[in-house]
Amino acid sequence: MSICQQAPNQFQLYLDNELDSQEKLQLEKHLQNCISCKQIFDQQQYWLTQIRHSKPLYQASANLQSSIEKILDDCPKPYQASAKLHKNIDKLLSNSNLLTFPSKSSIQRLVVAVAATVIILLTSYTYLSSYNSSTSFDEHSEFALMAVNTHIRHQKGKLPLEIKSDSAQDVSTWFLGKVSFSLTLPNYQESSGQEKLYQLEGARLVGFKNDYAAYISYQMQQRPISLIVTANTVALPDGGEKIISKGLTFHCEVIDGLKVISWTDHGLTYALISDLAERGQQSCVVCHTGTKDKDFIDSLKIKS
Repeated sequence: MSICQQAPNQFQLYLDNELDSQEKLQLEKHLQNCISCKQIFDQQQYWLTQIRHSKPLYQASANLQSSIEKILDDCPKPYQASAKLHKNIDKLLSNSNLLTFPSKSSIQRLVVAVAATVIILLTSYTYLSSYNSSTSFDEHSEFALMAVNTHIRHQKGKLPLEIKSDSAQDVSTWFLGKVSFSLTLPNYQESSGQEKLYQLEGARLVGFKNDYAAYISYQMQQRPISLIVTANTVALPDGGEKIISKGLTFHCEVIDGLKVISWTDHGLTYALISDLAERGQQSCVVCHTGTKDKDFIDSLKIKS
């Protein structure tokens, strides 16, 4: 097989940065001297660039993302091939006389890729088959599910904060120009001189429905509280138990063991997520701390 016949088989590996240094140098040297191969390479590179820069045709909903991540988190570790199997495969590859294949390293990558694909498919099939198909995600709003998913991902260290600050003013300023709505975080603790009941940790942006929502992280009693905010034109609270207090309608529900309180006020939709007692209404102190708000918080408690 000539170099010109072999080179196109390595173009995709080169573009994915999967060739070793020697293979990479050989291919680059050939492309400098071969116009026909360079044309084919440029076409593949252009096509790959267009694909990578194109937007996704579809965006998975928050409830689908949440369900898939839950399944993956529960998956056991994938099967690991034994050292003996690795040794046998290396021996077969080193003794192979199939000169039409690109290289030993390419064959090794192909074997590993095929094996990994089979394992992933088998594992996914097993868990999807055993997963309770009667579990319904329709009873919760997409916004509430996204909020819980964001809270969990941050607690697992998969969603780091983009600004770390305990200043409500600094965090509010950071969001300027980054979200399509105006957000001012209250800070009753500093303005009233009251004892600190909670600690602001920081914030970041999270994607939701082709837009950005604001995520703010708090700690109270050494327990995490998350506040998610978006425009009410993007999402409206729905589902759960409805409670009306001071002219606002609050939706209280439990998702994956977490307490979620969502509501709309002044053009914004909010969701508070915590694992605090009862409905999680104590998390409301991040916005309502003064004595005048005691009746408001008490109204969200479960009546005996």
